[in-house]
Amino acid sequence: MLSVKNLHATVEGKEILRGINLEVKPGEVHAIMGPNGSGKSTLASVLAGNEKFTVTEGEVEFMGKNLLEMSIEDRARLGLFLGFQYPVEIPGVTMANFMKLAVNEHRKFRGEEPLTAGEFLRLMKEKSKVVELSSKLTSRAVNEGFSGGEKKKNEIFQMAMLDPKLAILDETDSGLDIDALRIVATGVTKLHTKDNATVVITHYQRLLDYIVPDVVHVLYKGRIIYTGDKTLAVKLEKEGYDWLINQYQD
Repeated sequence: MLSVKNLHATVEGKEILRGINLEVKPGEVHAIMGPNGSGKSTLASVLAGNEKFTVTEGEVEFMGKNLLEMSIEDRARLGLFLGFQYPVEIPGVTMANFMKLAVNEHRKFRGEEPLTAGEFLRLMKEKSKVVELSSKLTSRAVNEGFSGGEKKKNEIFQMAMLDPKLAILDETDSGLDIDALRIVATGVTKLHTKDNATVVITHYQRLLDYIVPDVVHVLYKGRIIYTGDKTLAVKLEKEGYDWLINQYQD
């Protein structure tokens, strides 16, 4: 599904990613962990097409296509979803209108007819249950006045509506209390199938109690320096990163 080979990327002339190699197959959940400043969020942004970053070397293939040649919009239409660490507000645009436009754009890309008003409302009602999102929030402007937990629930609601092939969740657990973490993470798990894949970027093993990874990667100084199974996250929680970093030769 996703193949990243020797990916290098810079921002304002500074190299952040220095040779990322990553393979994600359908049905898999990957967790990416690492110290602050190691390039985790940069990797997510580069894959999503953030123009702030410049790819200087490497290849990325998604769903059999060259991802790096695609616009942000086409990456999303093809089935790539990015859940932001800090979801933005869009004043004046209601969640319902925003999602109806997004869903129908995806359907148009696939050659499908747009949903009728009734079909869309039924879909929105069904998917809002995934993260216990109040119907009052879907009638408000996107994220405007939402709490941190509501914004993260809203992100996963959008993911449920768009049904992506690959979801990249950048520190979805950031700023969440225990209850919101459980609801958001359980929602992600409910949406996981054998035909899609999830990449979770996190600092904390607590999120991975709910979203159980098949593979855990440690990213440090722009490279993946270690890969293991779900037990690696538990060890990192207990022992930190020093035991790995001390072995790493830059």
